[in-house]
Amino acid sequence: MSNGGIGLGEIRAALENAGEPWQAGMTSIARLPAEERRRRLGVPGTARTAKASARPAAAAVRAPSAYDLRNVGGKNLVTPIKDQGSCGSCVSFGVVATVESTLMVQQGSTDPVDLSEAHSFFCHARDRGYNCSTGWWPNEALDDIRDKGVVDEACYPYNLANTDCSGLCDDWQNRLTRIAGYQDLTNKADAIKDWVSTRGPVSACFEVYEDFFYYQNGVYRHVTGDYAGGHCVTIVGYDDAQSCWICKNSWNTGWGEQGFFHIGYGECGIETWLNHGAEGVQVSGWINSTRVQGLWTINEERNAWAYLANKGWCKISPDNLQIFSTMLAQLVSAKTAGRVVNVYTDQNVIKQVYVF
Repeated sequence: MSNGGIGLGEIRAALENAGEPWQAGMTSIARLPAEERRRRLGVPGTARTAKASARPAAAAVRAPSAYDLRNVGGKNLVTPIKDQGSCGSCVSFGVVATVESTLMVQQGSTDPVDLSEAHSFFCHARDRGYNCSTGWWPNEALDDIRDKGVVDEACYPYNLANTDCSGLCDDWQNRLTRIAGYQDLTNKADAIKDWVSTRGPVSACFEVYEDFFYYQNGVYRHVTGDYAGGHCVTIVGYDDAQSCWICKNSWNTGWGEQGFFHIGYGECGIETWLNHGAEGVQVSGWINSTRVQGLWTINEERNAWAYLANKGWCKISPDNLQIFSTMLAQLVSAKTAGRVVNVYTDQNVIKQVYVF
C-alpha cells in the first residue's frame, strides 16, 4: 500500500539488500497522503544549505560509550512524545523538547515540565513571518526563548485551530521560561555526546527521505526513496556499540519506537546540520508545596539564597530591604519547622513567599 511516492514493498526489498538494518511497516505517518507527510517537515532547505548559528561549542571531553536520558540512574529525564499534526512546526517541538529536558537535568528531577510549542511557533515564529507551510530555523527559535521566553502548555495549548497567537492565558507574562543562551554543536559529534551525557539533549535537523515515514524500529539508515524535506528532532541519547543516536520525534506514538527512533551516526546530516544545546534554563512562576532544604548567605548586603526541593538554588530578591528581610525570615522559619511553602520565582529570583 502507498499513498504516493515509494511503497512498503520497495522499501522492504531495499532493506533486505542492505542487510535489514531497521524494520519498516505501515506507521501512522506512512498511511497519510504524500502531501500530508511532507507537511510534518518544517526546516527550509537541506543539510547542504545549512545556516550558521550561535557560538562555537566548548572543547569536548571523553563521554561514556552509551547514554540515554530516558534512563539516567533509573530516572526518565525526557518529556513525553507529542504530535505536531499537519503543520511544519517541528522546529518548535524539537527546540522546546530540548529546553524541557535540559531543565529536568538541571534540576535533577523527574517532575513534569511541559512548555508551549504553540507560543514558540504561533507567536514567535509568526512574528518573523513564518507559518505551517514555511517552517523556520532552530537558532531563531532559541533566540526567541532566550530573549522573549516561552510559557507553559497550560497557558497556551497546541491547537491547529488557533494559530494566530490569541490563545495565550491572561497572566502569560508571569509564566515565562527562558534560557541564558545556547551553543552551536553542529558537526561536532564528540561534543554532542559530551553535552547529552552531562547537560541535556541537543536539538538536531536532518534530511528526511520517503523511507523514513515507514520506520518502525532498529537503526535507521536511508536505503531508498526521494528526499522529502528537512526535519527537526531532539537527540536524547547515543550508543557507540550500535553507532547511532537516539532521538525524540513529534509525530505521536503511532510512528517509530513509540515516537522515538535510532539513527546511524553520519546519517542524513543528523549531527552536521543545525545542532544546538540549551543552557541556563530559568523559569518564572509559582512553585507550590515545596520545601526549603538549604539557606546560604555571605557578608554582602541583601545577598542570600534558598535551596528549594526539585528546583535548586534561588536568590532571595534584593530589591527592597524590608521585603528581603521578611522573605528571609519566612524561609528560615519554614526550614526550621519543616513546613511547605509556595514561592514565586522570576528567573531564579524569589519574589514572593507563602508559608503553610
